[in-house]
Amino acid sequence: MSGSKRLAMVAGEASGDLLAGLLLGGLRQRWPDLQTQGIGGARMREHGFDAWWSSDKLAVRGYIEVLRHYREIVGIRKQLRERLLQSPRPDLFIGVDAPDFNLELEADLKAQGVPTVHFVCPSIWAWRPERVDQIRRSVDHVLCLFPFEPELLARHGIAATYVGHPLAEVIPMEPDRQAARRALGLSDEDTVVALLPGSRASELAYLGPLFMQAAQRMQTERPGLRFVLPAVPALRARIDALVAASGCAPKVLVLDGQSHQALAACDATLIASGTATLEAALFKRPMVIAYNMNWISWQIMRRKQLQPWVGLPNILCQDFVVPELLQQAASPEALARSVLDWLDSPERMATVQQRFTTLHQTLRRPTAMLATDAIEKILER
Repeated sequence: MSGSKRLAMVAGEASGDLLAGLLLGGLRQRWPDLQTQGIGGARMREHGFDAWWSSDKLAVRGYIEVLRHYREIVGIRKQLRERLLQSPRPDLFIGVDAPDFNLELEADLKAQGVPTVHFVCPSIWAWRPERVDQIRRSVDHVLCLFPFEPELLARHGIAATYVGHPLAEVIPMEPDRQAARRALGLSDEDTVVALLPGSRASELAYLGPLFMQAAQRMQTERPGLRFVLPAVPALRARIDALVAASGCAPKVLVLDGQSHQALAACDATLIASGTATLEAALFKRPMVIAYNMNWISWQIMRRKQLQPWVGLPNILCQDFVVPELLQQAASPEALARSVLDWLDSPERMATVQQRFTTLHQTLRRPTAMLATDAIEKILER
C-alpha cells in the first residue's frame, strides 16, 4: 500500500471503544500516517481518532430503552452516512460491535462502493440467527473473536477471519493481585469483591441499587469485606450517590475507570452480563453474573435466545461454570449469597480458575496483527 489511508470507524459504548482502541494500536503500527474518524471514545482518541460523536451516544441496550433514544440514534446514523459519502470518502469502514447501528450503516456504505469490515461477529450462535442475512448483505469481511465463528459464517457465504480476542493478549495469563492491591491502597489480607454493575446508564439504573443492596448484606454478614467499584466518568455522580445511600460507603472504594485494576485485585466479582464478564474470566476471577432490564425487553430477548447461557464465560465453556442470576432471580439476597458461596469454596474457585486459564489460552492470538493483515488485503483489492 502507498499513500495516506483514511478509515472510518464506529464503536458503541465502553467495550467497543476498548476493542477499537486495541485495534487502532495495531493499525497505526502498520500505517503511522493513518487517518481515522467517526464515532468513538477515549481509548480510540488516544490513538489519534477523530471522534465526530462520542461512543456513549450508542450505549443503549434493550428494545424499550432503544425506543426512547431511537430518533437521536437514527439521526446520528443519517448524518454520519451523509458525511462519510462526501468527498473524500473513507478507503474502508470498520464497524466495531454495535450491530443494530453498524450493520444498516455498513449496508448503505457497501452499496455505494465503500468496503466494509465488521469487528466482532454478531452473536448469531446465541440469539437472532436471522441476522446472518443482514450480515451477508452489509459486510465484506468479519473479524471474529471466537474460533468457531468463521466456519459458521462460511456456511452462509460470509468471509471471516479468526483474530482471537484482543483482551486475551493484553490481560496477563497470571494477573498480579498484589501489585493491583498496592495501587488501590488495599492490603494483601483484605477479602475484596469487585462490583461492576455495567457501563450504561440503563444498566446502572436497574442493577446499581441491587448491587449496593447485595454489598450491604455481604458487609453485614462479613464486616471485614472490602468492595471496589469502577465507575465510567459519565456515571460517576450517580454511582457516588448510590454508594452514599447504601450504608456501607466506608467499605466501598469507587474508582475512576480502572476496571482491570479492580478485577486484578479482587477475590470475586459481582458483575453485569456483557463484555466485562469475559474480562473477569481472563483475570481468572470467580464471578456472579447478573442482569435486570425492562420487563418487555427481557421477554422479547428471552424468546430469541438459542442457548441456555447468557454470560460469555458460560457460553464459551458451554457450561454453567459461574452462576447467572437474571431478572427476578437477581435479588439482593441471592446475589449476596452467591458471591459469599464463592468466598467459602476455595476448591471451587481453583477449579473455575483453571477453566478460565484454558479459555484464555484458546483466545490468545496476535489480534491486532491478524486483524491488520485482513484489513490490508481488503484495502489492496
